Amino acid sequence: MPAAPQQKEPLVPVWDIWVRLFHWTLAASIAGAAATGFLGDARWLAVHLTCGLSAAALVLARIVWGVLGSTHARFADFLPHPRAVIAHMFGNGPRHLGHNPLGALMVLAIIGAITALTVTGLIGLGGWLRNGPFAADLGTAGGRQALELHELLAWAVLAMVALHLPGVFHERHRRSDPLIRAMLTGRKPARAGDARAHAAQPQGQRALKIIAMLGALLGLATAGLSARTVPDLPAPMPPVVAEECGACHMTFHPSLLPAASWHDMMSGLDDHFGENAALSADLTAEIEDWLTAHAAETVETAPARLFANPNPEAPGSITRTAAWKRLHGDLPDSLFARAPIYARTNCIACHGDAETGLFSPFALSIPKETSR
Repeated sequence: MPAAPQQKEPLVPVWDIWVRLFHWTLAASIAGAAATGFLGDARWLAVHLTCGLSAAALVLARIVWGVLGSTHARFADFLPHPRAVIAHMFGNGPRHLGHNPLGALMVLAIIGAITALTVTGLIGLGGWLRNGPFAADLGTAGGRQALELHELLAWAVLAMVALHLPGVFHERHRRSDPLIRAMLTGRKPARAGDARAHAAQPQGQRALKIIAMLGALLGLATAGLSARTVPDLPAPMPPVVAEECGACHMTFHPSLLPAASWHDMMSGLDDHFGENAALSADLTAEIEDWLTAHAAETVETAPARLFANPNPEAPGSITRTAAWKRLHGDLPDSLFARAPIYARTNCIACHGDAETGLFSPFALSIPKETSR
């Protein structure tokens, strides 16, 4: 007798459109944040922040949808018991239409890691770059520590992704579970013996209202915190310093060198980098007093911390410090020679806020070559 035709397994809805959108947009946000964070230079910081904050917004929405969403979107459907995790690892547990126990752990780990990345990123932005909602609360030391933790967490997320992908293919091989297709179509084949799920009615409008309310509250809180006065920033340049120093070159803010370097420099103006820049005694004293009073020791900025240890052989040269060489070491000599940069000391050609002493990555732009 001919074999009976094999019946197709019925496809049932599992992942709603919001779960699928969350999954793929979060993947894109993580990829963008990782690429700009690990491979991009400071000019990519704005894109990195956009990707990171997008991931944070997605996680916030997913948490709300995990409470009010459809059956398999809810945390109640997939929060795993340790015994279920162990059973699934050894292939003894039932098949799950929604997240299996290991997949559930991955979801929770990703949500926790993205939340921690957001917090450490904003703390680092505030402390190290003196920008954002925490700029008024932190110094450069705390900001730098937060950024170091931020990087470790980023590596942890990449490790999770590296575990997640082979896990998906393993489930496809071991249980013939088409997880990728299901995350695209929202449907999976139902089989006898599948773990039972308690049906839940999605509350879309309520979830949307809560997400909008939380987003508005966070936006208002961020705006309010960011509007506060940030202490220990570089002081504005007085006209006398801008006029006298800027007559020959860009005006370097005193927060870029320690007071001792400025004292040595002002004591030798008759041989100022090979030029006679001598001023009257009163004017020299006035400028030196302002420079030393606003030197690197007096402010809390990343450039001040980076350049606070000058080269002993050239204590008045910023471009000969170890920090400057480390930050610019991969740039070719031809870049500094071309118009409109012309010299390594012409910081303002690329750093639009160089004369303020801030050197924000948001003000960084390498200009295209122009004719001399």
